[in-house]
Amino acid sequence: MTLEERALDWIEPYWNAEHLRRTRDWLLELDPDASEALRLAALTHDIERHFPGGPVNDLSVAPEEDMEYRRLHSERSAGFVTEWLAEQGADEALIADVERLILAHEIGGDAEKDLLQAADSLSFLEVNVDLPARWAAEGRCSLERGIDQHRWMFERIGLAHARTLAEPLYRKVASLAA
Repeated sequence: MTLEERALDWIEPYWNAEHLRRTRDWLLELDPDASEALRLAALTHDIERHFPGGPVNDLSVAPEEDMEYRRLHSERSAGFVTEWLAEQGADEALIADVERLILAHEIGGDAEKDLLQAADSLSFLEVNVDLPARWAAEGRCSLERGIDQHRWMFERIGLAHARTLAEPLYRKVASLAA
């Protein structure tokens, strides 16, 4: 069984595993030759949310103003993933590469990091269409603030092709405010 197949098994119990799988799928649509490190990072980048005790996303703050949460989230995910990869007997260079990518999945920064960030945004917009309404129903934030999260996920995409793919996904969520 490949590391990628084992990662699919590992993430399965996570409530938002579909987002992780679709991030990998979008990555492969953007770059069919994506490296193993990129594919593994795509499949595991948010796994820290599966484990209790992580940082809390303050939905009263605009998404672009809560970069401390995003840093803590990325660091915690990278920690879980690097530990899991080491337990799987992964090569140290691969572990370091996956860690580097997960640490930057919220901000991008180079060609590979920007690919991962774009795939993450595309998947988020596709899979989490109901999130703004759910957050509003739970009293976590207003519907408008929930939609603002999607706006930010759309606007942070720096790759032109990915932004074109993301536009109809974002419009679907933005129409909820109308």
